[in-house]
Amino acid sequence: MTESTTADVAPDEDGGLWRGDAGELPDRTRRVLLRLVRGPYLSGAREAQLWAVLLTDEAVLRSRLADLFLELVIDRDNEFAFVRNAPSEDAPKAVRSEALTFLDTAMLLVLRQTLLSEEGRGRVIVGQAEVFEQLAVFRTPDRDEKDFASRVNSSWNKMQNKLRVLHAVGDDRAEISPVLRLLVDADQIRAITSEYHRIAREGGGESAAPSTDAEDDTE
Repeated sequence: MTESTTADVAPDEDGGLWRGDAGELPDRTRRVLLRLVRGPYLSGAREAQLWAVLLTDEAVLRSRLADLFLELVIDRDNEFAFVRNAPSEDAPKAVRSEALTFLDTAMLLVLRQTLLSEEGRGRVIVGQAEVFEQLAVFRTPDRDEKDFASRVNSSWNKMQNKLRVLHAVGDDRAEISPVLRLLVDADQIRAITSEYHRIAREGGGESAAPSTDAEDDTE
């Protein structure tokens, strides 16, 4: 293997970030743009430098995202931002929706309701056991306790690692991200709630549930 020379990695003489770079945005703005597109969201509390650039370069970021049929959503109070599909029926869907099982859906609703009920009281911390207890009513006769616990645990892990609406703060406890207020909009909540109650009445168990617009993590 040959050692890279300085010329191999040096910026382009015309101001590009690499030889042949045709981009126009500065390095810092590109990093924020990439972070937003990767999803699921940018947190000011966890990524302060990127957040500062986002606020400074908001106009150009909105423009570049719009070129990709994406809309930028910013919550300045809670310091988070994410992208969603442009609100046009004719626009292609750039953001892939995350498919949810029924238990994923039920957990998402429990977490969202808990977040809203504690609004204005600072960080909202929830225990895994208390969430699982609220979901126990949906264990159908064809699911033994061990199997049901495994499925609920899988949903908990998805909330942390895929949707990132939970952030671990200790053994079996997690903080509910305020982004959950906006990741699921009113129309989706109505659809999810309708499906939630239907399955609860019919005892349908692990049926497929409506998807969310939370980005599929491709990292």
